[in-house]
Amino acid sequence: MSTETVTDLLQRYQQRLTGVFGSPQTVLQRGEGTRVWDADGNEYLDMLGGIAVNALGHAHPEHAAALNAQQNRLGHISNLFTSEPQIALAEKLLELSGAPEGSTVFFANSGSEANEAGLKAVLRHRKDTGKQRILALENGFHGRTIGALSLTHKPAYREPFGELIGPVEFLAPNDLQALEASFEHDDVAGLFLEPVQGEAGVHALDDQYLLKARELTRSHGALLVFDEVQTGIGRTGEWFNHLRVPGLQPDLMTLAKGLGSGFPIGGLISYGPQVSALLSPGQHGTTFGGNPPATVAGLTTLAVIESESLLQNAREVGSQLAEALNALDEVTAVRQYGLHLGVDLQVPGCTEPAKQLAGTALSKHGLIINATGEHTLRLAPPLNISPEEAAEAVQRLTAALADLTEKEHTP
Repeated sequence: MSTETVTDLLQRYQQRLTGVFGSPQTVLQRGEGTRVWDADGNEYLDMLGGIAVNALGHAHPEHAAALNAQQNRLGHISNLFTSEPQIALAEKLLELSGAPEGSTVFFANSGSEANEAGLKAVLRHRKDTGKQRILALENGFHGRTIGALSLTHKPAYREPFGELIGPVEFLAPNDLQALEASFEHDDVAGLFLEPVQGEAGVHALDDQYLLKARELTRSHGALLVFDEVQTGIGRTGEWFNHLRVPGLQPDLMTLAKGLGSGFPIGGLISYGPQVSALLSPGQHGTTFGGNPPATVAGLTTLAVIESESLLQNAREVGSQLAEALNALDEVTAVRQYGLHLGVDLQVPGCTEPAKQLAGTALSKHGLIINATGEHTLRLAPPLNISPEEAAEAVQRLTAALADLTEKEHTP
């Protein structure tokens, strides 16, 4: 282990790594459960979980043991071959998602790549049907690769690169009138949406909106694609967030983040034989996707979520967090779906309270949180966070708010 300080390591980072992430906040060296430690030995309570990735927290013993055992047995093999873990994980995901007979799974390495595969299936459908329009939602986020970026609404992410894949039309979330109007000419090939928009500050689509999207896409021969990259794998207290709406089923669903609990893996589920046949041999692929270590990470994550009742824990501890946060004077709203929380703040005299609070919480109170906007925090801790750790997180957040409030009132 290096004996260099955080300052030393950050200087090396700035000199050698491409600056797309700005300046890192610190250099983390180890973790255990919901806690991490940096190169200077400072301890932090992790309420972000690698942005909804570390479903089992850091260094979960079963996860680590399974990965180590698989690496000692068989590592990467390419997709000229398959392995038992790959087959078993596909079967488990199809079971958990309630996919009908004839459904299939494509494994990738990330959420962006999963959405690229979903977009490619929609483009194939567009070519086959002649329907030209592709729809997505305002405030949506689907990734940074060119196809996924084309589906992502935020202009700051898109405009530096000029013309992307498209044109993609963006609809206002939860606007039923706009949704219905977009299908008037029967020329839509596909609709992409997140059941809960995480990057936008954890805003859910209404059940009625999701059902209308299903009705319109089905009646007009368009594909409905759910991006559950951030909300899937138990994050919202359901295996997949759209399962909260009885009978709702997309044509395609993308997932990643929590699936490997820190090990890179993503996937595209195609529902039914017709949609599954859109991408045939040679039309898509990946070198690393679905290799034995990645799929073992996925299988172990799902097994631990079941054995430790983490869906229930996400619901219960998430509700505890929401109740405690709602009691804070500076909090104006909490949107809580399991352990996926958006928290709106209002601090008198502070124009960017969320960003400032995230910095103060980290530097002074050892709390990792994330600002998605000037006034909005996002919390996505490990699914196995305990009630005691959740209470500690609120205490640290309260102390950070007190510092921020005092600073704003200091002459």
